Amino acid sequence: MLADRDLLPAEHLMDAGYPSTANLLACRAEYQVRLIAPMRGDSSRHARTNSPYARSAFTIDFDQQRATCPQGHRSATWNPTRQDGQDVIVVSFPLSACITCPARTECTRSQQRRRQLTLRPRDLHEALRDARAEQHTDAWKQTYRARAGIEGTIHQATAVTGIHQARYAGLGKVSLEHAFAATAVNLIRLNAWWTGTPLQRTRTTHLNRLDLTLAV
Repeated sequence: MLADRDLLPAEHLMDAGYPSTANLLACRAEYQVRLIAPMRGDSSRHARTNSPYARSAFTIDFDQQRATCPQGHRSATWNPTRQDGQDVIVVSFPLSACITCPARTECTRSQQRRRQLTLRPRDLHEALRDARAEQHTDAWKQTYRARAGIEGTIHQATAVTGIHQARYAGLGKVSLEHAFAATAVNLIRLNAWWTGTPLQRTRTTHLNRLDLTLAV
């Protein structure tokens, strides 16, 4: 591991397939590494339809263990529990307030005729909220632009050198194969730099890919 070799970076850029709020907090707490990756947005019906009653529109007060809806109604219950092996907090609003609320049909389709929210514990809830807000800033976008170079390097390595599938058996041979592949990519890029070859903007055709392979 990088930690064992004292080579931890200050920031670690990842694609959208890997990050989670738990990983974000673990990287920060255990390794003092800032995990930078686009966090998945709210996939609920309210969020997809840009409803004014999406979860983010509710005010959550963890100190008072209370939530307030956009109509100003306060929650009636705050129940920590577990769902699918994870700690959550189920917040329910009073039936007396929801059943007479003019926005009830837009806010909830529950057969109980009252709105419920399922929240993660405070540290996870606040970390996800802050991460989602930060990724819309220009500073975050500028930092994350470097990820495009990482993806380009991965694509070039797999497309040109064929290391997506190992040619040999055994970790030693595979490790050597990867070292050769990395050297080949570096040489190709040095050649492009020295000859003024422009950066590729489109997909590489099979013919071009073969030409690059032969050049190696």
